Amino acid sequence: MLDKKKTINKEERAILVGLVHKDQTEQQLHEYLDELAFLAETAGARAVKRFTQKLLRPDSRTFIGKGKLEEIRNYIQGRNIRIAIFDDELNGSQITNIEKALEIKTIDRSDLILDIFARRAKTAQAKAQVELAQYQYLLPRLRGMWKHLERLGGGIGTRGPGETEIETDRRIVRDKISLLRKRLGEIDKQSLTQRKERGEFIRVALVGYTNVGKSTLMNVLSKRHVFAENKLFATLDTTTSKVVFENTPFLLSDTVGFIRKLPHHLVESFKSTLDEVREADILLHVVDISHPAYEEQIGVVNKTLQDLNAFDKPVVTIFNKMDLYEEKTFDKWLEESTKKEILNDLEERWQRETLGNAVFISATEKRNLDKLRKKILDKVRALYKIRYPYREVHF
Repeated sequence: MLDKKKTINKEERAILVGLVHKDQTEQQLHEYLDELAFLAETAGARAVKRFTQKLLRPDSRTFIGKGKLEEIRNYIQGRNIRIAIFDDELNGSQITNIEKALEIKTIDRSDLILDIFARRAKTAQAKAQVELAQYQYLLPRLRGMWKHLERLGGGIGTRGPGETEIETDRRIVRDKISLLRKRLGEIDKQSLTQRKERGEFIRVALVGYTNVGKSTLMNVLSKRHVFAENKLFATLDTTTSKVVFENTPFLLSDTVGFIRKLPHHLVESFKSTLDEVREADILLHVVDISHPAYEEQIGVVNKTLQDLNAFDKPVVTIFNKMDLYEEKTFDKWLEESTKKEILNDLEERWQRETLGNAVFISATEKRNLDKLRKKILDKVRALYKIRYPYREVHF
């Protein structure tokens, strides 16, 4: 019967596989594989080898070509490699064909992310959201993932009491999806009531790519402890705190991080959690300035905000991890005047692009936080005056 989950066990040795194709350059692929390796590490696996191939489009049967599949098979012999992780989404038959050829567990990026989310989920809402996404991911792959389909072709011994096993599984999955949606609907109603009970406070939400330091910044600004570590998706559940700057109160929320190629079922399942983003008055877009692909990460976040219909809100772009940026960018022989010029050019560029709404900080070193607090305070006070023009607001 139904075996829906292929989890990653602690410290599994893994290989990573990706394609250069007409929609993905070699440089992009290497960046994606770097991220895939970090995802694997977060899930508890260790990537020991990467395999890449150039194809016009993925092979419909095995995603990669036969020659590359044979190369991988030869490599993994005797090396105690337990799992192959593909950077792009695989269908059920591709997974079955690859596993048959390699004789090791095979998953794709979406399945890996779902595995991480399942490990990170703590509350009833997060667990239900992840489980819903897992079942939605599984449903279209059931046929290809069944290894005994040969006997379902008809004839003696294949007919049951009206349903084959795969049809039974499909019905179980659909029923489970329906049940989870109903449960999430009830939780959403409770969450909506809680948000309404927060009254007339201005609401500020931290958004950004995963692992850019949102939770660390949340701890610094709100003076409360939110779980933060150097792993992807450290935060799944939205955390909201009341914060007061210079007698001006507002609500600050930390939200789940975004990522490239995020499974669309996961986005759909987490829409209720992301209501904090949609309903926020101000967004604090946190960026890891030390990451080599930080501009692409900005684009991913902006695209996700557009998909959530939350792109037209006031935004403060917070370039975090300036300490790491300087460490990576400047060597010890560089003159101070040159360093200052480079930093000035960087800040001028982003002040232009954000219309003066950029702040450069280090949350871990608490650098430039006074400037950030002032920027947030100005935005919050301005909105209070717009929202309550006939009320005297005391700050």
